[in-house]
Amino acid sequence: MSTLLTLFGGLAAVLVLYALGGFIPGLSPRLRAGLASLIPLLGYFGLAAGRWPGLDVVAIHISVFLAAGYVLNATRGLRRRGTRLHWAPRLLIAFFVGVVVLNAGLLYVSTRGLPSPFAGWWLGGKAGSTVHSGFSGVVAHGQDAAKAVSSELAQTHHESELGWRVELEGLDVEGPSRALRVRVRDRTGLPVDRIEAEFWLLRPGTARAANALALSAVNPGEYVGVLELPAAGRWLAELRLTRAGVLHYRDTRELVVQ
Repeated sequence: MSTLLTLFGGLAAVLVLYALGGFIPGLSPRLRAGLASLIPLLGYFGLAAGRWPGLDVVAIHISVFLAAGYVLNATRGLRRRGTRLHWAPRLLIAFFVGVVVLNAGLLYVSTRGLPSPFAGWWLGGKAGSTVHSGFSGVVAHGQDAAKAVSSELAQTHHESELGWRVELEGLDVEGPSRALRVRVRDRTGLPVDRIEAEFWLLRPGTARAANALALSAVNPGEYVGVLELPAAGRWLAELRLTRAGVLHYRDTRELVVQ
């Protein structure tokens, strides 16, 4: 399920539940706002338990749902007292609204990249060229970045010496489900068998795989499988070919699901 859908769908649920709570006699505005925030949040936790989206995404949902309940409770209390809204509560409400808009924008960029017109203006580039804002690179970041660079260069050199020719079909089709076929030949053109072929799915900017697909061997040097993309947005699909536990080939490509 899309993160933007759960975020704004849950926010709409908070508003609807708060409105329905007004028909329950004896329910205080504070408890009404708390239940309106808590019920969608518990529902989202149930969805997240089946497919963990990451602690940052969960934290954004918590902050948005609780902030919506707080704003509803604050405005309701002032309306009941018949007083004008002071500039300080107005500023606080504007802050929470800004938090919601900013979080939604960050979620959009993290899953789909910058919109093309904005990316061209912000990132620059030559006229007529394509600007990519979602690809995070192939080397992991962190304190061991220097070791990772050395390992990446060694892997590239190993692939060059090995001389495998890898053909990949089915990755460029539209839709969340893609039937893949990988053919592996050595430098003489003979099929390469006894290979473990896997596709790893990652979000741009993350090092943790969201999903992994093991391809099945159907003929010598030929491997097939169906890749399911779990959500819309930008994905990195990484093909890994190993033999006897040793990684011999790796290729990363960017996918976009509308």
